[in-house]
Amino acid sequence: MESTTTVAGTVEFRVTGYAHPDAQALSAEVQQEYVRRYGDPDETVLHADDFEAPAGLFLIAYLDGRPVACGGWRAKQAGPDGLRDGDVELKRMFVVPAARGRGLARAVLRRLERTAAEAGRTRVILETGTEQPEAVALYQSEGYAAIRKFGIYREHPQSICLGKELPAAA
Repeated sequence: MESTTTVAGTVEFRVTGYAHPDAQALSAEVQQEYVRRYGDPDETVLHADDFEAPAGLFLIAYLDGRPVACGGWRAKQAGPDGLRDGDVELKRMFVVPAARGRGLARAVLRRLERTAAEAGRTRVILETGTEQPEAVALYQSEGYAAIRKFGIYREHPQSICLGKELPAAA
């Protein structure tokens, strides 16, 4: 558990797991965001155990005790579409609208990258879309670049897949 105090209040980052009620509530909100932007929710199959150590992690940022941001990673194995052993896939990166613009997404992303590197993972991959330009801008500003499309949306014209090599953990 890590805490930081900002002008906007105290932010606490907790590893909760994907089955946690706050994780499920934020996941439902992000699904509604996808419906607003794309017309449908993300149909990628996720299981709570995908985000359990050592194969994954899910965390939530709490602002003054309220869950306001989340994200997780799950381990991937080499396979079709350019996936490699050592990859982790980011899922359910989200900040509630009222808490946007405070750097929470960047803070969650950096914690996810750090924990993946500490778990011995070598690359972070993700799938986002053309209707999420703020997400694309965040990832690009953090060093993510286009990779071969993967997953159930690899043929969808709005799909954008990005990846970033992780430094070896200290």
